[in-house]
Amino acid sequence: MIEEALLVKQLQTEATQKRAFELLVNTYKEKLYWHIRRIVLDHDDTDDVLQNTFIKVFKNINGFKGESKLYSWMYRIATNEALSFLNSKSKKLNIGNSEIQEKMIANLESDVYFEGDYIQLALQKAIATLPEKQKLVFNMKYYQEMKYEEISDILETSVGALKASYHLATKKIEAFLKDD
Repeated sequence: MIEEALLVKQLQTEATQKRAFELLVNTYKEKLYWHIRRIVLDHDDTDDVLQNTFIKVFKNINGFKGESKLYSWMYRIATNEALSFLNSKSKKLNIGNSEIQEKMIANLESDVYFEGDYIQLALQKAIATLPEKQKLVFNMKYYQEMKYEEISDILETSVGALKASYHLATKKIEAFLKDD
């Protein structure tokens, strides 16, 4: 794995940008895919959002100042792209965010790319009922096993607030699964 500062320098240098960007995509595409997938749920939508994320990263790499880690910056872009996608989708369909979540969960049951069993599907339904911030924090902590400090960099919020959000999310999920 190339050192992050060197990779950023190569990404910001025209002569090395193409090769560095290929390395960046190959290094982070799977992690970002699953991060986005847990937000938008649909495989095809995830591919679209992932592509938009990398386009934004490429277009804005010269504005990256190194104030956070590169992957934190990319996760922030991916998160914002995924949330924007959901908002846009709900506006196009003229329905609210909770209704879009219900549609996505229903589609997940017939998605050939979804490899989960009944328990995974029940967990996804429970997660879908969470407020946006709790959903993001839960997914990053539970599935991606990120540290609170990393999540704090990505979501630009305090560690204390994240711990509270995660605690509330787990309690709501437990309650949902008991009732299901």
